[in-house]
Amino acid sequence: MAQWFALKATQPDALLFFRMGDFYELFFTDAEAAASALDIALTARGEHAGAPIAMCGVPVHAAEAYLARLIRRGFRVAVAEQMEDPKTRAGKAPIRREVVRLITPGTLTEDSLLDAARPNLLLALAVARAGVGAAWLDISTGLFETAALAAGDLPALLGRLDPAEILAGTGLELGEWEGRRGPESLPPPPEAARRRLAEAFAAASVDAFGSFTDVEAQAAAAALDYVRTTSAGALPHLGRPVPRGAEGVLAMDPATRASLELLRTRDGRMPHSLFAAIDRSVTAPGARLLGGWIAAPLTDAEAIAGRQDAWSWMGANPAATTRLRAALRAAPDMARALGRLSVQRGGPRDLAALRAGLAAARGAAEALAGPLPGLLATARAALTPDPALEATLAAALTEPAPLRLDDGAAICPGFDPELDAERGLRDDSRKVLARLQLDYAQRFGAASLKIRHHAQLGYVIEVPAAAAERLRAEPALTLRQSMANAARFSTAELADLDRRIAEAAERSAARERTVFAHLVRLALDQAAAIAAAADALALLDVAQSAAALAQGGRWCRPVLTAEADFIARGARHSVVEAALAGSATAFVPNDCDLSPDRRLLLLTGPNMAGKSTFLRQNALLVVLAQAGLPVPAESLRLGIVDRLFSRVGAADDLARGRSTFMVEMTETAAILHQAGPRSLVVVDEIGRGTATLDGLAIAWAVLEALHGAIRCRTIFATHFHELAALAERLPRLRPHTMRVKEWKRTVVFLHEVAEGAAGRSWGVHVAELAGVPTPVVRRAAALLAALEAEAGPLRAGAALGALPLFAAVGSPTPSAPPDTTNGRLLAELAGLDPDRLSPREALDALYRLKSLLPACAGGDAE
Repeated sequence: MAQWFALKATQPDALLFFRMGDFYELFFTDAEAAASALDIALTARGEHAGAPIAMCGVPVHAAEAYLARLIRRGFRVAVAEQMEDPKTRAGKAPIRREVVRLITPGTLTEDSLLDAARPNLLLALAVARAGVGAAWLDISTGLFETAALAAGDLPALLGRLDPAEILAGTGLELGEWEGRRGPESLPPPPEAARRRLAEAFAAASVDAFGSFTDVEAQAAAAALDYVRTTSAGALPHLGRPVPRGAEGVLAMDPATRASLELLRTRDGRMPHSLFAAIDRSVTAPGARLLGGWIAAPLTDAEAIAGRQDAWSWMGANPAATTRLRAALRAAPDMARALGRLSVQRGGPRDLAALRAGLAAARGAAEALAGPLPGLLATARAALTPDPALEATLAAALTEPAPLRLDDGAAICPGFDPELDAERGLRDDSRKVLARLQLDYAQRFGAASLKIRHHAQLGYVIEVPAAAAERLRAEPALTLRQSMANAARFSTAELADLDRRIAEAAERSAARERTVFAHLVRLALDQAAAIAAAADALALLDVAQSAAALAQGGRWCRPVLTAEADFIARGARHSVVEAALAGSATAFVPNDCDLSPDRRLLLLTGPNMAGKSTFLRQNALLVVLAQAGLPVPAESLRLGIVDRLFSRVGAADDLARGRSTFMVEMTETAAILHQAGPRSLVVVDEIGRGTATLDGLAIAWAVLEALHGAIRCRTIFATHFHELAALAERLPRLRPHTMRVKEWKRTVVFLHEVAEGAAGRSWGVHVAELAGVPTPVVRRAAALLAALEAEAGPLRAGAALGALPLFAAVGSPTPSAPPDTTNGRLLAELAGLDPDRLSPREALDALYRLKSLLPACAGGDAE
């Protein structure tokens, strides 16, 4: 326990997995937390400070499954291993143990702990007066990138990267990512950071990798220091850091990403996201790269065109693409296998993954024949690392390879003569064992006699209880263990054979470990070439996925321009269309024209008619087009968008004390402050969360700002139909509406967008469709008719007393209006604005109205 206390002191914030034989044991509060999280038995052993020591444990062979559950619950786990072999250790001192690894959400490498289709990023942040430095890496694949940004751009970066763990100072606010904060990070000074970064990659200066700001170098050094700490000083295979600060990426804030559900839906699931709708990849690395393209669309037209050329070539060469897909389907995840091998956590199957991956790379290279566009030509050149490694791995590794090296039989017979010799001695000993069992059975007259291996006793003779009494008298036999239904004996000859077999097996296992380590070194010597081949395979997978998407002819290659164009013909919402596939309902395509002379589209129409779908589908066209992918439309002409804002659907944020309306206004403010002439803004129902007049005024003012001050391409959906009249004052505004038809006293939604303004909202009809009780629907219809008769609630001085406010709920027709002689009461009511009254003012107004009531009612307070 003294040893446990010493190790626990080095990792006080982590659960300590303390290796004891075939189990990882946990003690004290670690045991209590783990037992609760894992639903395993909590026991006690011994005492400390007068109280029993709580403990629980998990088997070593099943530890990964338990670790996965703990990591998902937010725990960090330190693993303390036995550093000595109990069989060969001299003396009676406790076995030496050391913490060999700290497992955290951002430093995972095991497949069972990772999502195959998503990167697992560790993000380090450094703050300076000039802004924020960010460095993110994925130790499972070797990705390592940096960026320098303004503090205000940090939420957008967090939304784009979605890191598993964030290293930052306590003074830096992380917002909704606060739950992913790791231990406090104190970046080294700039010069020390640059020196450490250069030393980590054996370079004289970090300038060899690109131009880094001081805060970028500090963040990168902090990330490397943390990885070293979690890996007991070892550094995994990482690509050289790549500064991404100058790379043009479409800016999208977290609210926009949540609204568009790019990689996951609002509830955190992948189905029904944009990624799920368009993913046709056949490998896990390809899926990860496709997700990266969707999360970070480009603003560089040349880079976008390069991606388009790649999948266009595949669409034009179907035979080559078919051969390529066959090669890709055989490609395992080489990047993650290499990552595990680089930190000594790999097994035979990881080497086998490299073997199969190199073979798949060779097959993919053979499929790409003839002149190729730029990206494909670069990828093909990376697909041909040294063929000697593939040949060596093919000759060395068994098929299928075992999961763990300790399982044995990982190296093929004939590859290493010394290993074959050791295996021969081991196997010959076992043949001798089989002959000895037959000899003993005949000598002692026990046909049921078996020679078995016992973990503590070694090789023993085991006989049923009926024969045990007779064998006890045999002088050559020594009773080792009696059981209810059997007994175990040993002999001097068997003990000697046991020793020789154990020594032969140990020598064989030791030699196999030596051969395996040699193969790992050969692979790591070519780590850069293998990583490049893995990246090339991922790129080819994304390209063939895009080609498969465009294959049916209903997806097109968008035309990108330097102007402020946006002309979509026959466009569709890819996610909704995918959800409707196989049903009797077909998706209705729509056009959208946001050309410079009509850049503001005001969309009116009833609920359920498809306004939100239309808004999102046009925003998703931009994401797909600038990701370099096909788009679901007959055609799309798009001027590069620098910032995309989508506000469709609203929710409160009660945890931070913000109502739905406050969230809406905060997001509207962000748009008005950040949007520019090259931005695209899609917003839905601004102003709906407050009083009608307030909401209309806010929507009106925002519309004017987007039209006249910001001058960006905008789709503005609203139920304030009065705003359509602004087309006379705002020359770039074009009113549009969702078409509906009335049929047999009900409404039919056509889901078509047409120029013009809606005459009504059809809200009562939607309420009826939703199952609102009939009396309530009838009452709403009566109130609506009265409001319309009074020229609507927005008419100045509208007489609320003329409305059927006190009619019976079940009445289908308005009741008679109250006596119009009650002018004083009505005037007082009309002068009140409930949304602007303080509680005290509201109470005073209520008393004032009550004082007027008897006089107006002729003395009858009823």
